[in-house]
Amino acid sequence: MHNSRMGRVIALAAGVAMSCAAMAGQAFAAPPPSLPGDPTPQVVGGGPAAKGEFPWMVRLSMGCGGAMYSESLVLTAAHCLGSTGPNTSITVTYGVVDLQDSTATRRTSSYVYKYPGYGTSEGGDWALVKLSSPITGAATLPITTTKSFDTGTFTIAGWGDTSEGGSASRYLLKAQVPFVDDTTCRNSGSYYRDLIFNAELCAGYPEGGVDTCQGDSGGPMFRRDNNNAWIQVGIVSHGDGCARRNAPGVYTEVSTFASAIAAKAAELGGGPTPPPTGKVFENTGNVSIPDAGAAVTSSIAVTGLTGKAPATLKVGVDIKHTYRGDLVIDLVAPDGTTYRMKNASNDSSDNVITTYTVDASSEVAGGTWKLRVQDTYSADTGYIDSWKLTF
Repeated sequence: MHNSRMGRVIALAAGVAMSCAAMAGQAFAAPPPSLPGDPTPQVVGGGPAAKGEFPWMVRLSMGCGGAMYSESLVLTAAHCLGSTGPNTSITVTYGVVDLQDSTATRRTSSYVYKYPGYGTSEGGDWALVKLSSPITGAATLPITTTKSFDTGTFTIAGWGDTSEGGSASRYLLKAQVPFVDDTTCRNSGSYYRDLIFNAELCAGYPEGGVDTCQGDSGGPMFRRDNNNAWIQVGIVSHGDGCARRNAPGVYTEVSTFASAIAAKAAELGGGPTPPPTGKVFENTGNVSIPDAGAAVTSSIAVTGLTGKAPATLKVGVDIKHTYRGDLVIDLVAPDGTTYRMKNASNDSSDNVITTYTVDASSEVAGGTWKLRVQDTYSADTGYIDSWKLTF
C-alpha cells in the first residue's frame, strides 16, 4: 500500500540518513549545529528557506502543501482532498516561511477539483483548490508543459515531518534531490511495483537521507528552466517511508497532466494571467555615479500593466564609465527585491551598454522599478546615461 505524504517533510542526513514518514506532506529537517572548533559542516539534505525564496509556496490546513498556480488557484495533490465540489473548509496560508508569522495572507477555499484519474491505472495525483477571493499580486509557480525538464536535480520544500514518525516543522524547509529513472525506481523494492511510468516521477539518493515526508504532500518539486526561472515538474505524492536507503520519493509527473491542469484551471476561472509583453518604459535622465561612493538609483514608473512581470524581463542599460569593472549593478523591484545583474571585476574596458535578462516572474509588473549602480573602487567615474525595461 502506498504511503501518501500528507504532511511530509524533507529529512537531512547528518552523518547518517534520517528516515521520514511516507511522502505526503514532507518537510525538511534543519542542519545539525557545528561542534566547537569544527569547520561549518556541509549540509547533505538542505535547510531553512529564506522568506521570499519560494514565494508561491502555501500551506493547507488539512496538513498538506501546495503552490500558487494563479492568484485564485492552488495546485496540490488529489490524495489531500475529498471529493470534487464546493468546499469552504480549507484554509490556505501564503506569504510566510514561519507558520506563526502574523504577516501571513490567508484565504478559505470555495471549491476543490480532484482529478478523476487518481486511484486508477491512469494515475494523476493532482488537484486544484479555488480560493474564496484572489490573492492579488500573489507569486505563482509555472508548470512544465514538456518532459524535457523531468530529469536533473530538483528542489523540494515543505512544512512536513522532519523525520519518519516525527513532528511537523513550523518553518519552511528545503532540499535538493536527484532524478531516479523509472526502471531503477520500480526495481527499488516491492513497494514500487505499481509505479505508473507516465504519471509518476521518482527522486532521491540511493543512500537516503534527503526526502519529503508526512505533511509535505501536495507541495511542488521544481527546478530551473532554460531561462533560469523556477518551473514545477512534480507534486509530492507518496513514498516508502521517509529518506530511507534505496527508497526514492514518488511525485506526480506534472508534464503528463499539464494540458488537463490548464484546461481545468481555465474552466474554474483561475488561469494564470499572461505576462505583459512588448511594453517599453525608459528613463533617459543622467545620474552621476560618485567615485568609490554610495550607490545611486534611477527610477522607472511602470503603469498600465496588470499581472506579473515576465520571466524574461529585459533590462537595457547605457552607463558611461571609464573602468566598468568598478561597477555593481542591481535591478530593484517595486517591493524592494533586488536582482544582481553585474558584479565588480577586473574588466578595465569603458562603459556598460548591454541588455540583461531577469526572471521577475514573482514580481507584480506595475510599480516603481529602480536601477541601482555603485562604483566600488577609486580613480574612475561615470554616470547612468539611460536605461529601459521591456516587458
